[in-house]
Amino acid sequence: MLRIGLTGGIGSGKTTVANHFASLGIHIIDADEIVHQLSTPGHQAFDAIIQHFGNEILNADGTLNRQKLSQRVFNNDAERKLLEGILHPAVKAAMQQQIKESNSPYCILVIPLLVETGYKDLVDRVLVVTADTDKRIEWVKQRNSLSKAQIESIMAAQASDAERNNIADDVIKNTGSLDSLYKQVEDLDQVYRRAWT
Repeated sequence: MLRIGLTGGIGSGKTTVANHFASLGIHIIDADEIVHQLSTPGHQAFDAIIQHFGNEILNADGTLNRQKLSQRVFNNDAERKLLEGILHPAVKAAMQQQIKESNSPYCILVIPLLVETGYKDLVDRVLVVTADTDKRIEWVKQRNSLSKAQIESIMAAQASDAERNNIADDVIKNTGSLDSLYKQVEDLDQVYRRAWT
């Protein structure tokens, strides 16, 4: 099973790229979705998070208030590392299980923080999605209602484009039309299918 690690900075178009691979019949394994599942009541990771961070990061209905948790760990390296220590082993195990169960020609692992988290050992090739910084800021503002300063702060905390490009085997440039983006996905799909057969 060829495992492609899909990554890129916030607002670069990773989801659009992943969705198009999915439309071509490719199994998508999304790290963020797994994190959401693991941090819901009834999972060990959820219990460990609450045990450390306390009930103040819960919503009234007992679910995790992700925004409060994000704010708490964003500028606190010790807290962030502790949260990563809880989540990363469980996320890796869940991804490995999904890879085993995958029956598409190859699979795409969407890992936004691939450079930062050391998940590279999970993948055979790295696919980086790039886009102009100004476009990324506009997309994120429309999607998440964050201010430009908040988005720039998130970008600054992530790996740089140069760092991501340094580990890239393939790059999709999200700088033109949607058709152009889809064409790049379709071309790579053919490359990956040939590598698998």
